[in-house]
Amino acid sequence: MSRYLIDQYQALEVYTPGEQPQDQQYVKLNTNENPYPPSPAVIAAASREAGRLQLYSDPVCATLRDAIASLHDLKRENVYVSNGSDDILNFAFMAFAGRGGRVYFPDISYGFYSVFGGLHGCAYHTIPLEADFSIDPAKYHRRDGMIVIANPNAPTGLALSARDIEGILRANPDQVVLIDEAYVDFGAESCVGLIGKYDNLLVCQTFSKSRSMAGARLGFALASPGLIADLDRIKYSTNPYNVNLMTCAAGAAAIADNAYYMDNCRRIEATREAATERLRALGFTVLPSKANFVFVKSDRVDGGTLYAELKKRGVLVRHFDAPRISDYNRITIGTPEQMDVLIAKIKEIMGA
Repeated sequence: MSRYLIDQYQALEVYTPGEQPQDQQYVKLNTNENPYPPSPAVIAAASREAGRLQLYSDPVCATLRDAIASLHDLKRENVYVSNGSDDILNFAFMAFAGRGGRVYFPDISYGFYSVFGGLHGCAYHTIPLEADFSIDPAKYHRRDGMIVIANPNAPTGLALSARDIEGILRANPDQVVLIDEAYVDFGAESCVGLIGKYDNLLVCQTFSKSRSMAGARLGFALASPGLIADLDRIKYSTNPYNVNLMTCAAGAAAIADNAYYMDNCRRIEATREAATERLRALGFTVLPSKANFVFVKSDRVDGGTLYAELKKRGVLVRHFDAPRISDYNRITIGTPEQMDVLIAKIKEIMGA
């Protein structure tokens, strides 16, 4: 860091992305990418726009917003789109908490929450998960600041019901409740249906996971028109053209091809359940996931060692050093063939 960075940012703890190594080919099960490619229609839509890159994209993203609104039985004014859902989270922390504002989220969850809390000078508070890593909704009732919950949670994969979320909304009528549904399409219950009842609900989703567009960087928020207008105010004060031409077209095509992606989600769910059974047969503890990953530990090998030994054998998983979860690894669900390789390498390590 240079001597020019102002004091406000010198102590920031930055987010650590999952590894993207280039030294060899890996079975890559560490960043929750979708193992299946985008649909042909999405690739064609992006390609068509490639010849128009001399032009600015539509700052309103009207076609894309209308497509998302139609899918969720909402209106355009209920939809905000951005350069990945991380951008939306960043703006939400800025808009609804800001310097000195209070924010509440689980102690074990998506790492960017604490990063954004620090970046914007929020007074953020982490609420411990239960012993089984579940979230107790009652601990988020009657809070005096914005509430942020990943549902399903990451890295655990555990999910709350829409009824649990509604209880939190009812108990906090004067606070924004942000539900991060990045993984909701893999078997969890969305709370989008509650948007018409609660003007303090902000739902974030992404095209990175269920719609195979992690490299395109596209996320969206669903909420009351007032909250969407708040996010637009931040957008138009920073970067009005925050979704490029190719990504905007690809996103609209993905929504039109929704059945293709939901079929892939069901395939991933089936692979997840099969992998869970196989890992448990090897003696692993596997949390009951509703995401496109599983969170696992073994009494025979610690999490750090398993991660390192798998990497030596060409398989990447995600290991976290936080004390409560250092024995665990998060394993993305790949294709059945990729999971076969994972299981074979684990057996090799266990045998050794």
